[in-house]
Amino acid sequence: MTTVDPTKITMFGAEWCRDCRRTKAQLDGLGVEYTYVDLEAEPAAAEVAKDISGRTQIPVVVYPDGSHHVEPANADVDAKLRELSLI
Repeated sequence: MTTVDPTKITMFGAEWCRDCRRTKAQLDGLGVEYTYVDLEAEPAAAEVAKDISGRTQIPVVVYPDGSHHVEPANADVDAKLRELSLI
């Protein structure tokens, strides 16, 4: 069972998803630590992501403050990371 560590960023995504690849590349490029949950490898985790976001779109990015983004633009992720002093 996939659980979200409330002290870290968790990203739910899949390799076939262009938005997921973009967000993952952004986090990697910024050197931000996060846990990646591959929904192809862990299909049951899709329910966890849906419970968090209330939606079926990915990526779902969960932040340490308990907030989340669904299909976020790079600017939204950047702003949230700055708000949390992670970059």
